[in-house]
Amino acid sequence: MAVIFHEEDLPGDVFAPGAAIAVDTETMGLMTARDRLCVVQLSDGGGDEHLVRFSPGSSYAAPNLRAVLSDSARVKLFHFARFDLAAIRHYLGVAATPVYCTKIASRLVRTYTDRHGLKELVRELLGQEVSKVQQSSDWGGPELSDAQKDYAASDVRHLHALKTELDRRLIREGRMALAQACFDFLPARAELDLAGWPEIDIFAHV
Repeated sequence: MAVIFHEEDLPGDVFAPGAAIAVDTETMGLMTARDRLCVVQLSDGGGDEHLVRFSPGSSYAAPNLRAVLSDSARVKLFHFARFDLAAIRHYLGVAATPVYCTKIASRLVRTYTDRHGLKELVRELLGQEVSKVQQSSDWGGPELSDAQKDYAASDVRHLHALKTELDRRLIREGRMALAQACFDFLPARAELDLAGWPEIDIFAHV
């Protein structure tokens, strides 16, 4: 296992064709248009995690990264995909589809709890611990610390294994089709966020 660091783009042919890719992002904050995209982390589940860092003023050209994210033959695994999809769309200009979101899957099958964070999921489903100490650190600095790199990598390290267990539960509870419908809607939900409907339920009566 290795955490492999890149500036501004991935090298070509990092991932095998068609492999599902776990994806996460680190930004300067939670307002997508204001708080720039700093890091995109990716893993194909094979043991290595790739971090792509963008500097202030970046053009976000990243042709290799864009190709991976927009590849319709690859499922992209996220935890809370709604936020990451919006950041990727806004800064990299691509729709990272098709999508699988472990947070939505968790909400559909772990109805016995209101704790659906990645840390809780990894602990319960995989019996492992992940640290969130670096979650609120400065991702826009000139250098990333080893602790930041390891934190960023840990956000994609477990998503393939989580998907396997969550799929088992979704099938057991008869909710796989409903989950897939939710996943399919996520790109549109991200577009609504970017267009100015972040917390408004357009399906509500009032």
